[in-house]
Amino acid sequence: MAVAASLVVTPAASAATPQCDTKPIETALKALARVGAGIVVTVKSPRCGVWNGGVGLADRRTGRKVVGNEHSRIGSDTKTWTATIVLQLVGEGKINLDDTVDHYLPGLIRTKHYDGRKITIRQLLQHTSGLPDYLDAPFWDNEEAHRWDHIEPLQTVEQALTLPPPDRAPSGFAYANTNYNLAGLIITKVTGRSISTEIDQRIIKPLGLRETSWPGDRTTIPKPDLRGYVKQGGTLVDKTEWNTSEADASGELISTGADATAFWTALLSGKLLAPAQLADMKQTIVDDLGEDYGLGVEGYRFAPGLVAWGHSGSMASGHKFRNAVTDDGQRAVTLLIGTETFDSDKVNSIIGDLIRDLR
Repeated sequence: MAVAASLVVTPAASAATPQCDTKPIETALKALARVGAGIVVTVKSPRCGVWNGGVGLADRRTGRKVVGNEHSRIGSDTKTWTATIVLQLVGEGKINLDDTVDHYLPGLIRTKHYDGRKITIRQLLQHTSGLPDYLDAPFWDNEEAHRWDHIEPLQTVEQALTLPPPDRAPSGFAYANTNYNLAGLIITKVTGRSISTEIDQRIIKPLGLRETSWPGDRTTIPKPDLRGYVKQGGTLVDKTEWNTSEADASGELISTGADATAFWTALLSGKLLAPAQLADMKQTIVDDLGEDYGLGVEGYRFAPGLVAWGHSGSMASGHKFRNAVTDDGQRAVTLLIGTETFDSDKVNSIIGDLIRDLR
């Protein structure tokens, strides 16, 4: 798996600025090349500026190599974008984090196990609502059977409400895509516009993210694309084309490494949220894996004294997303991965080493 782009970086400032040290990036690329996947890599640091490249093949059939500008599904990283919209509305006085779901969507959640009058917006964003994940419904036992289907977010909520309560961490955490599809419905109720429109108007256009899109029922990914591969019968099969409408506010976005990095660095540097709302976002609890989870953000402890944030993503099409950004938004690592078959712990370790050593 050869590194598909030469490592050429542009110093972020004048000649008086300390020079970019490319060794941490080179070390990371060599390690990622051994993972056995097509991986888009975007790195940002004060001395090195932004670098886009990658390793492996973007398309196994044609032999097209990853060069760093490929589009990919970012899956649950979309949750951070959705949480950002909710928190912007909080800052505008249009949503209160401690208001209930029933306040905005009266009567929607009223079952034996679930009551929207007892579930707050904060709990949705932090996965402490106690709602189950709609993907655990029998309807999704064979995801590929619904590969081409249009699925409304309200339908996914209704599927979840038929399920028993999930197992929860001592903190009350139970990860459920249902929470974020509900958040998207609440955004629409408050603004009168879809979550896709709000993300476009409040994030994509202000930040100039020309390569980020909401696919809706479009099953393809804009070119150049990172193909997605799923193992079936011992063979990696291309599953790139997929209708991901069901993912909605919990995971529908398509982006590039550069655009996703621009969003995350803008978020953590205070360009998208007021200080009070950004502080709310960073208030974490311990999730079911013993790690930190805020309001749509995962907290990472890669090294003592190093505070980093991100949100992983995964799609049935085989696309994966991993990232880490320092608390001040100055250093960032973003990976778009084109297969579900890789050593996740190894990749996380590579990201941790790189974000620690970047300057």
